[in-house]
Amino acid sequence: MSQPSYALLPGADESPVILHVPHSARTIPAAVRADIVLDDTALERELDHITDAHTAELAEAAAGLAGVTPWRFVNRLSRLVVDPERFPDEREEMLAVGMGAVYTRTTHRDVLRDASCAAEPLVERYFRPYARAMARAVAGRLAATGRAVVIDVHSYPSRALPYELHAAGPRPPVCLGTDAFHTPAELTAAARAAFAECGETGLDSPFGGTYVPLEFYGTDARVGALMVEIRRDLYMTEPGGPAGAGLERLAAALAALVDAAGR
Repeated sequence: MSQPSYALLPGADESPVILHVPHSARTIPAAVRADIVLDDTALERELDHITDAHTAELAEAAAGLAGVTPWRFVNRLSRLVVDPERFPDEREEMLAVGMGAVYTRTTHRDVLRDASCAAEPLVERYFRPYARAMARAVAGRLAATGRAVVIDVHSYPSRALPYELHAAGPRPPVCLGTDAFHTPAELTAAARAAFAECGETGLDSPFGGTYVPLEFYGTDARVGALMVEIRRDLYMTEPGGPAGAGLERLAAALAALVDAAGR
């Protein structure tokens, strides 16, 4: 049996917090690569732009610093395989730029996959098992602690890329994505306090919303959620370069948020 495309890394039994890292990987299976029309050089350049580089390392460092170790759910595959955070149907606004659950366009709106490439096999092979596993992880925290808090760990470029639908708004050092049902005010306040030393925090610009497994979305208030989008120039050389000293400060801030959310 092939290795799952995700990893659930256990934390403390008493922690309700799951650090979700969906976009940190660059791995693309050979069978999936075959349907991507970019040559190898162009694909590496696209991965530089689309990957939330070093966010898995950030979550790992934060987990090590936290007073109570959170759980981590990490995507092992590139979002160019499937994007587990998209709606798998017409509800997804990013379909407008060819970036639904299965991308057909690049960050610069060039062709990534031919229009004849069927999305459903990728959704069935990768998207649905990931979604089910993440739902089980949340259910596990609910069973163990009576609640769950999903903290979505992302990064974004300092300069807008052509695919962005809401590029005209502010691009603060830390953007907090919220949901009216799943993001309580105290969770947002805790994030603002935790990241205060990293620069200004903004809400839902240039990216908004946060990830909750669909079986809990909009119906189970025991599931809290917040997206943390970190501007890449805070911790790395853009677009796809190495991490810098800023990663350590951000890990400490994320750990502080984990501890506050877990209380």
